[in-house]
Amino acid sequence: MSAASLERFGLAVGHATDADGATGCTVVRGVSAAHRAACAVLGRATGTRETALLEPGHLVERVDAILLTGGSAYGLDAAAGVMRWMEARGRGFNVGAGVVPIVPAAVIFDLLPLGRFDARPTAQMAYEACETARSTGIAEGSVGAGTGATVGKLRGAAGAMKGGLGIAVAEGHGCAAAAIAVVNAFGDVRDAAGNIIAGARLEDGSFVDTARAVAAGTPSGGFTAGTNTTICVVALDCALSRVELQAVARSAGTGLLSRITPAGTLADGDVVFALAPMDGPKGSAAQAEQLARQALEQAIERAVRLAVGRDGVPGLAAS
Repeated sequence: MSAASLERFGLAVGHATDADGATGCTVVRGVSAAHRAACAVLGRATGTRETALLEPGHLVERVDAILLTGGSAYGLDAAAGVMRWMEARGRGFNVGAGVVPIVPAAVIFDLLPLGRFDARPTAQMAYEACETARSTGIAEGSVGAGTGATVGKLRGAAGAMKGGLGIAVAEGHGCAAAAIAVVNAFGDVRDAAGNIIAGARLEDGSFVDTARAVAAGTPSGGFTAGTNTTICVVALDCALSRVELQAVARSAGTGLLSRITPAGTLADGDVVFALAPMDGPKGSAAQAEQLARQALEQAIERAVRLAVGRDGVPGLAAS
């Protein structure tokens, strides 16, 4: 369980896991209120839902939840379960006759190599994730959207390692940032010192250094474009404008690019969502950017350190 608490951010996180199928979904929702949101798209092979409305200038600034899900594009259907849970509680954008819950979503490709290709998160799974969401004691590692995640795919499944889901909080004077990362990257994951801790492996277990190998023209035996993605949510406990929040998402993305090498490629669909309260004390955008980056870097590392290996794909965590 995560030691990080999301209570001060007004957020709860819920998972639904299909262990046999090696897939799942994770819902990040407001405990009792909507949040202002923005996003930064880093990769060029994304699978997303309702991200256009997160751009500055769009009518609706609030979101009721963010869905992070496996199942590739099939997994986007699970958002209907989040909407059903929200509508039943009268939560959403008020249109007079009722509400329309705003639920942006992003997917990872986990249809291969673990589990079953036909296993995809469902609307019922997402509904249950909403129902069981909590602000403390949140599970990390091989759970929810991180269940079927893998990293280091330069040499294909035979050289890959287990990815997962991580959560971290970074605090400063007067502001804090939280990050949730689902790491399913083509590239390698590095620690704060720049050392590869999970990535593409040779037969002797040593790491390849994917970024260097790609730069040298080494052929890739990994999956095709669009089968790798790191999807993240960063959240602040201070109010910011939509423009400032978009800058926070982009700044957090630089942390992703430093911890996963390479990232944001043609083969990755990397996306960072950013959330902040709709009301309350205003924060410093500059401080928020740095704290969001720090939190996301730590969450990415935790995602692989807490991932349990399976089906011949090793993980860093003990089973």
